[in-house]
Amino acid sequence: MKKGLFIRKSMRSEAVEGEEESHGLKRHLKAFHLVSIGIGAIIGAGIFVITGQAAAEYAGPSIVLSFIIAAIVCAFAGLCYAELSSMIPISGGSYSYAYIAMGEFPAWIVGWCATAQYIFSSSAVAVGWSGYFSNLLRDFGLPLSEKFTQAPLVFSESWGLSGALINLPAVILVTMVGVLISVGIRAAARFNHAMVFIKLATVILFIILGIPYIQSDNWLPFIPENTGVFGEFGLSGTFRAAGLLFFAYLGFDTVATLSQDAVNPQKDVPKGILGSLFICTLAYILVSLVLTGVVSYTLLGVPDPMSVALDVTASKFVGVKFLVKLAIIAGLASVVLVQLLAQTRIFLAMSRDGLIPHAFCRINKVSRTPVFTSIITCLIGMVISGLFPVNALGQLVSMSTLFIFAMVCLGVLLLRYMHPEMKRGFKVPLVPYIPFIGMVACLGQMLFFPLASWAVLLGWLSLGLLIYFAYGMKRSKLRRQ
Repeated sequence: MKKGLFIRKSMRSEAVEGEEESHGLKRHLKAFHLVSIGIGAIIGAGIFVITGQAAAEYAGPSIVLSFIIAAIVCAFAGLCYAELSSMIPISGGSYSYAYIAMGEFPAWIVGWCATAQYIFSSSAVAVGWSGYFSNLLRDFGLPLSEKFTQAPLVFSESWGLSGALINLPAVILVTMVGVLISVGIRAAARFNHAMVFIKLATVILFIILGIPYIQSDNWLPFIPENTGVFGEFGLSGTFRAAGLLFFAYLGFDTVATLSQDAVNPQKDVPKGILGSLFICTLAYILVSLVLTGVVSYTLLGVPDPMSVALDVTASKFVGVKFLVKLAIIAGLASVVLVQLLAQTRIFLAMSRDGLIPHAFCRINKVSRTPVFTSIITCLIGMVISGLFPVNALGQLVSMSTLFIFAMVCLGVLLLRYMHPEMKRGFKVPLVPYIPFIGMVACLGQMLFFPLASWAVLLGWLSLGLLIYFAYGMKRSKLRRQ
């Protein structure tokens, strides 16, 4: 049984697969496109949605330190992603790396966590988009009923009902994105480029507008006193917020899932990963400083925290405020697009290996995209975004992301030992120290999450194990060779 569970793909077969065009996808993406896609995925979720919750509930103004801590750990993971993507230039990202380095069963666990990472993160951002959209309509005197703009389920220490029926704007957004990613990678990339430009301009404009309204008293105390509960403010709260903010760095790993859409994956994918990570980290630090300086962190625990800060400037910048909110709405849409696009590539890779039904790897001859996979992915996203609150989604995504990052770091260590002869377009410096520190840091951050979040993650993993042993293990192509 052990041998069967940990059967690994050979490096040679994967390298050949990465070089040939038999996968059916068309190579359109260059380094610039990949950096843009990375920025498109990263900037949005963290700045526009999760920052407020992390500051209001866990860290206060020290959210700035939380971003720095998360960025350092992500840099370690990003270096490991860069090496593996240059070495194994195929779709599937972390799932494919784990299949080669650790075997089928660990790969399934990583792929299942990646599914939570991408589908739940896109749904969480769609919920945030709904909050900004509803806020903008209220500004124009067109309020929407909370019964159709809030999640029916609520999550704190346990689950409950809010009285709402469905988050309808979030569902509509996911539907529209599903149509776009089904049309083709080029159309999706062009839309993303436009949204990235808008988002970067929005971030810069928010910083410029907010600086004159900063009140230094809002930064005091910089690390609020702990409430007596581990993880609620104090130093433990700063680290707990850092764990939650890994959600905000989703994006650079998304680039790795698009290797078979890249023109020169060995060189361009590492550039896309590291370039997008650096640009977005700088933006996060600046925005979090302005956000917590303009308004008290206690007011930011909403799905649209930047709207709260922008309302402070309403007296002098009414027109600009509307423009910024519109830009945020457009920018969040691109995050949903990139995350759902990445999930289709995860399903594509798992289907080719026989672990999920073959229909998921069928490529449409006209659009050259996996249309069936795109439809199923978006249907799942519609259900999740329509029913679940942003805080529950964000915690599951962050825990899944941390686990995946740890496995990627471990994969670098294992492949350096097992396949030192393989050509690597990019090499992680100071091996084994950087991969080891990255792995330990990711697993350590998971300890700062509450038991309720662990219960959700274990429930998700249990469902994945049921599917693997009931279907995937029996249908695995590698087992039948």
